[in-house]
Parts: sequence; C-alpha cells; structure tokens
Amino acid sequence: MFSDFLMKPVAHIRTAFPEKFGIPRQSGYVPELKGQVIFEPEYRNPDALRGLEEYSHIWLVWIFSQSIREEWSPTVRPPRLGGNQRKGVFATRSPFRPNPIGLSSVRLESVEWDGPEGPVIHVSGVDLMDGTPILDIKPYVVFSDSHPDASGSFAQAALRHRLKVIIPDHLLDKIPAEYQKAVQEVLALDPRPAYQNDPERIYGFSFAGMEIRFRVQEDVLNVEAICSMSSGAVAKSKADG
Repeated sequence: MFSDFLMKPVAHIRTAFPEKFGIPRQSGYVPELKGQVIFEPEYRNPDALRGLEEYSHIWLVWIFSQSIREEWSPTVRPPRLGGNQRKGVFATRSPFRPNPIGLSSVRLESVEWDGPEGPVIHVSGVDLMDGTPILDIKPYVVFSDSHPDASGSFAQAALRHRLKVIIPDHLLDKIPAEYQKAVQEVLALDPRPAYQNDPERIYGFSFAGMEIRFRVQEDVLNVEAICSMSSGAVAKSKADG
C-alpha cells in the first residue's frame, strides 16, 4: 500500500474556451464543440494509439488545473442547485475534490497521424478549458460503460432546462460559421450560476477569440454584444445603442 503517487500529464487539450465560464458542465452536452488532444513530446508515439480509431468514443482523464486547493471539504454546493444545498463531494462532479481529477466522454472524430505535433486526436463534445492537462486516454466500451436505465439525480434534471436564444443577425454574422451552432447550444444550456437571476445583469464569456455578452430575462437569452478579443472592437445591438 502506498500513500502518494506522482502522475504526469501525457497531453493537453486545445479548445475554444480560454476561461472556465461558459464551458458546458458535462461532456457531450454540445456535440459541436471541438477539441484536439496534443501529446507531450515524450508520448508522441504512434504505436501508443494503435487500434484507437476502432472506437467511436473515448474517455479523457484530466486535471482540474484551475481548481487545485491544499484543503478539501466533504460537502460542496452544486451550482445547479442554486448554491444553497450541500451534497457530498463524491456525489457530485465538483472540481473541488481531494484529488482534482476530471472525467469526460467525448466522440473520437479522427486521428491526425502526420502533423508537426505528432499524432493528434480530434474529438467533439468537449467540456474542457484550453490547455487542460490530460492524464490518460481510454476507449469507451459500450457493453460496460453504457447504462441507459441509470438514474441521474439533480444533474439529469438540470439538462432538461434550456433557454430560448436570440442572436440578432448583425451579431450572428460576427461569429464564424463553424462556431455558430456551438455558441447557440452553449447559451441554451444557460452558463450562469443557478443562484444568479438578475435580468438586468450582462454576462460574458470568452470563446474562440470572441467575448459573447448576453442578458437573460425569464427563459429568454438575448445576445447583447460580441467583442473581438484581439481588436477590442465591440459589435453592439441596437437596443444597447
């Protein structure tokens, strides 16, 4: 028996989210969200991926690199419960854990074998921040990993609530075509903490070099502005004038 074990990241993931806010709370919620798994130089061995393309999905084991703490609590306040109910840390997907380890099931789109960064795994349905360290990659095995009759407690109930998203045409045109569906799906899932319900407050999150600014009134989300992170130029709605 041992008490300590040192783990080294084998890769990191490249995504459109430079910050935590706005990222879907679970993998697979937004299938249009893409990512690339980039291996660390010492693990860029094609033999390590031999046979991986025979699977449609994979598990990513990763580190909550932005949520590492010296101490831990046996209970946490899940945002989807409004932040005012406590659940046991091992009964949640909270990032604040004794060991800050995350688990995501993502679709394997392809393996790029001959790129300058060695083999690169292209995935979709990601829920990870750009640069997140990956500890391990495992195939998703349908007969053992899929449980269609499983119960999901409060986490499953939260998925059923979706917002109506309104993006004015002149703002939608600011979003590259390949990202438009993903942005709308991310917004429909309501990125706000459940305990914040101020209809006058403008929220914003960074995505693919843009800042998406929005306001929520009841079950309708209106995109108010889109900023270019590089130029700082803001495309404002007429109402924000």
